[in-house]
Amino acid sequence: MTQGSVLGHMVAFAVPLLLGNFLQQFYNMVDSWVVGNFVGDTALTAVGAGSSIVYLFVSLFSCVGTGATVVVSQFFGARREDRVRAVVDTIYRTILLAAVPVTLVAFFSTDWLIAVMNVDSVAVPEARQYISILAVGLVSTIGYNINDGILRGLGNSRASLLFLSVSACVNILLDLLLVTVFSMEVAGAAIATVLAQTESWLAGIVYIGRTYPAFRIRLKGVRFEGTLLQSVLRIGLPAGLQMATISIGGMAVMAKVNTFGNSYSAGYTVGLKIDNFVFLPVQALSNAATALVGQNVGADREDRVRQAAKCVVTACLIWCAVGISLLWPIRRQLVSLFTSTPETVACGAQFVGWVMPAYCLLSIIFSLNSVMRGAGESLVPMLVAVIGQIFVRVPAVYLLAGWLGPDYMYGGFAVGWLVGAALAVSYFASGLWKRRWYASRDKNVCKTG
Repeated sequence: MTQGSVLGHMVAFAVPLLLGNFLQQFYNMVDSWVVGNFVGDTALTAVGAGSSIVYLFVSLFSCVGTGATVVVSQFFGARREDRVRAVVDTIYRTILLAAVPVTLVAFFSTDWLIAVMNVDSVAVPEARQYISILAVGLVSTIGYNINDGILRGLGNSRASLLFLSVSACVNILLDLLLVTVFSMEVAGAAIATVLAQTESWLAGIVYIGRTYPAFRIRLKGVRFEGTLLQSVLRIGLPAGLQMATISIGGMAVMAKVNTFGNSYSAGYTVGLKIDNFVFLPVQALSNAATALVGQNVGADREDRVRQAAKCVVTACLIWCAVGISLLWPIRRQLVSLFTSTPETVACGAQFVGWVMPAYCLLSIIFSLNSVMRGAGESLVPMLVAVIGQIFVRVPAVYLLAGWLGPDYMYGGFAVGWLVGAALAVSYFASGLWKRRWYASRDKNVCKTG
């Protein structure tokens, strides 16, 4: 990705990611659709609460995948395959050692987290069951994300699409089988998700070993380099903490939403599924920008980094404008696909109506942060996201709910994203995000000189 059209590379890289994200979100939506139509709104509330909690724990390890993408892409762009091999060994040894403790923490903290989120008492048993099963499958989810990070760093986003395609089919079939035929309700949806994610993880290991034998995942003779892990975590940890804090912010918002009753809780769950689906192209383009910028930083092509920044911001804003104009008018019909309860449909449409127009602001945050992260700057993007999503959005939601009532509380999302976008644009325009890149370049010059 260091030669040729920047936009062409970005689109070619983003399309498989986008299709993969669509598939991933689609089979997540299938969980909600199946339980909403065949179990009930209480199950929808349980799935919404469970998904938020599990996402928090996955976020703790997403930092390794994000950091791997950047470090692998920089070494791969510099044609240093021996260092790519060392990165793969290091992150897999780390993840296998740490995944089990995190799984245990997730499993045994379920009741406390459910209480913190103010989950409606009628949904607590199903939420506990859903979360406990997904906690057991956390290792598979984490492993898939690591494989995906490695492949994206190598410039390959098509393989993940293939794995997700098969996984989506497995998840949908098992959802329908376990929930509708065997009447396993929420537990069936959770088991289907775990089995599908396990399939994706193992398929990724096999694929990497066959397609990139020099970088295959191995259990024997694994090298561990603390300095490489530090590099991965230095870049990825802020991103992981960003995702974790955003998840905590989402849980805090859901805790407030839950105080207004099950209709609001179920409507919020459905609204999130729809909005996340709309936002997928922005995520795909941003991930493509991170990998593209990383390789061009490794090749010292600053001109292409500037082009990538312009392309990703423009493309994300165009998509948001198109997506909003097409889907906002039919938001009520979209929500009604998941539930037939009039109160829940109204609550879900209300959430979509407030939040979707503000996605233009969130897309600016995502796209600029992706460019800065690809250049090795990850601390400030994390702070930008945390300030907007936690310290502004959550208080704004609570204040608006208290002052104007639940019909207006979702305006807090736009307030938080406006502040985050202003901070991201200001820091990007300052050019300070290039400091670590320039320092690394000067160091290499001194060594060769």
